[in-house]
Amino acid sequence: MQFRGVLDMNSRVAALVNRFKARQVVSTSVMLITLTLGILIGTVLSRSGVRGNSDNAAGAALGPVQSPQQLSSSFAQVTKKLAPAVVNISSETNAKKARRPRRGAQNGQGGQGGDDPFRDFFDRFFGGGGGGDDGEGIDPEIGRGRAVGSGVILDKSGYIVTNFHVVENADRIRVKLKDDEPGMQHDAHIVGSDKETDLAVIKIDPPKDRPLAIAELGDSEAMSIGDWVLAIGSPFGLDETVTAGIVSAKGRNLNRNFQSFIQTDAAINPGNSGGPLVNMSGQVIGINTAIFTQTSGYQGVGFAIPSNTVHDIYNQLISADHRVARGSIGVEFTAQQNAALGRVYGVKGGVTVSGVMPGTPAEKAGLQIGDTITSINGKSINNGDELVNIISAVKPGGKIEVAYVRNGEPKKTTVGVTDRTKLSAEVPANEKEDPVVQTRPVPSKLGISVRSLTPELAERMGVEEGKGVLVTEVKPDSFAEDIGMLARDVVIQVNRQPVNSEADFQKITGQLKPGQDVAFLVHRGRGSSSGNVFLSGTLQ
Repeated sequence: MQFRGVLDMNSRVAALVNRFKARQVVSTSVMLITLTLGILIGTVLSRSGVRGNSDNAAGAALGPVQSPQQLSSSFAQVTKKLAPAVVNISSETNAKKARRPRRGAQNGQGGQGGDDPFRDFFDRFFGGGGGGDDGEGIDPEIGRGRAVGSGVILDKSGYIVTNFHVVENADRIRVKLKDDEPGMQHDAHIVGSDKETDLAVIKIDPPKDRPLAIAELGDSEAMSIGDWVLAIGSPFGLDETVTAGIVSAKGRNLNRNFQSFIQTDAAINPGNSGGPLVNMSGQVIGINTAIFTQTSGYQGVGFAIPSNTVHDIYNQLISADHRVARGSIGVEFTAQQNAALGRVYGVKGGVTVSGVMPGTPAEKAGLQIGDTITSINGKSINNGDELVNIISAVKPGGKIEVAYVRNGEPKKTTVGVTDRTKLSAEVPANEKEDPVVQTRPVPSKLGISVRSLTPELAERMGVEEGKGVLVTEVKPDSFAEDIGMLARDVVIQVNRQPVNSEADFQKITGQLKPGQDVAFLVHRGRGSSSGNVFLSGTLQ
């Protein structure tokens, strides 16, 4: 009986095992059949061009990746095409001219104070102060300043574009071509220059024994971030140097009017100034101008003037008057308008006018302080740089249609355009010392002390008599310091309310509470360097 029980148990176990195997086979078969059907269905759908996501899938497909050999070949072909058009430029300057004063922080229209993180580098790279970079320095034996840079030939008659700072104040300019014999150089003269964009055009007489190679300007706007580029030039005087990189960013603004840079990580060093930044089609898409560095050498951040800007400036410099004419309408504004200022003036975008120069087209057209310009000729305006670029591109004597918002109401007006240089020249600089103001400064909870303006001081500062109060002190780590207020600023308005006395200032600011937006309209500077700016923020 016991043996039979064991057999029965074994029989049951065997039956269970067989049943499990059968189920496993069935499951495996089902899985295989399902997988096969899925593959067949997918194949049929892909071949039949089923609508839906198929277009996106096709668009997302990546093309073949270039091998290192192919990429190297592309670099070599571009270099072979462009290198003959790239020249080495050396200039000599009288020692007194070469010792230029260091450039301080720019106090142009639109600045909100604060340190410029690029300032120290630009001082060195552009030959300020200590010199020595970009091949610049004073030769103690002959008492002359020397500069070495690069340039690119754009016309067979000998026109070469380079940087203004390479040939600035030069008494003698010499150019070395790629195929010149050792020691051979060509004398050049300046055709025209534009300090605003740091561009210059020089000219040599073409060699009689051979034609000049020329470069083609490409479309800098067509470049995309990540595109390969080559930098060609003479860093540290080393001719025919080629470096590779990519477009790191576009539209970089370094707080300099009329300068919007292409940023690249292609190695750019002192001596590369004026040389071309080239795309993979062998076209010049920028003129290498500067690097950001803390060591006076390459650190992976270089800047080039876009070729579209170069094209416009070049054509003006080789014209009959050899100068660049830029349009202006006579308004002042803050370059980068923050959200707090927009909320105070009830606008979500545009550029709010901080000042209107007397007798200018803007005043004649009826524009006022506090108007927010939203578009020019139908093109939306988002910041001060766009406003400057659009207006400056209009030839003096032309007209533009300006759309703006005043007290929440949209308006339009036609404004004439005048020459920016002549407009600036009409504002005289006053170098006299400011008279001593004897009144006691009045402190405020915003971190500044103010005092009334005497009639004489108001005239010196270019402020209407009886308007505004003078900032005599800005406390560290205060709200006023955070928004960029400076001693000697003149506060004209606070939150759109006029400030004509110390009492006005105390009354208006005394009502401000934490969490409230505050917008100061201040007058800054004197003479031709003066203007109105907005300083704004939110009280904590």
